[in-house]
Amino acid sequence: MSECKVKDQLTDAMKESMRNRDKARLGTVRLALAELKRVEVDEKALDDKRALAVLDKMAKQRRDAMAQFESAGRTDLADQEKLELEILAEFLPEQLSEQALTEMVKNAISDSGAQSMRDMGKVMAIVKPQAQGRADMSLISKIVKSTLSGS
Repeated sequence: MSECKVKDQLTDAMKESMRNRDKARLGTVRLALAELKRVEVDEKALDDKRALAVLDKMAKQRRDAMAQFESAGRTDLADQEKLELEILAEFLPEQLSEQALTEMVKNAISDSGAQSMRDMGKVMAIVKPQAQGRADMSLISKIVKSTLSGS
């Protein structure tokens, strides 16, 4: 087994999908493994933190594509993206609630001494590593903006 548990989980899921002849799940898992392999080759190493960041990026791409397909009236393609997003979510840590994110942002604001929108980068630098793979960064950005503008 490698030192990347996420990759091992994906490999096991691929084998299980092959046994169960689940083509939709198999395709998504293979896509995730291929992306992890690409990152591993480019960066010469892959740990769980980096693997989760890659899967998080893939999930964000699925959310964005799903929104675009829905606005274009292509529910068939939006459903495919939703299915892939659900499969990818199985390998990501449990998502943080909006309340937990708000609390995390408030702590980061007090830790960094942020007082205005100009300090948003400082806050995001603290929150992003804590929430990586566990929350949508655009949601965190909205929370930071509303908290800083309300302070």
